[in-house]
Amino acid sequence: MRRIRWLAVVPFLALIVGPFFANRATPLVFGLPFLLAWIVAWILLTSAIMAVIYATDPANREGEP
Repeated sequence: MRRIRWLAVVPFLALIVGPFFANRATPLVFGLPFLLAWIVAWILLTSAIMAVIYATDPANREGEP
């Protein structure tokens, strides 16, 4: 279980380090500059990653106090 919690580091790194590499105005993604699309995508992916971590955590099983 501890290993899957390391997935939480991925969004952090993507949002902190990623803009240094994704800082471009083109191409446009859904009408947004690439950097803004990068940030929006990682915010949505962060929710999905946190849902996976929550679902695999044995402390969140039903029936346990």
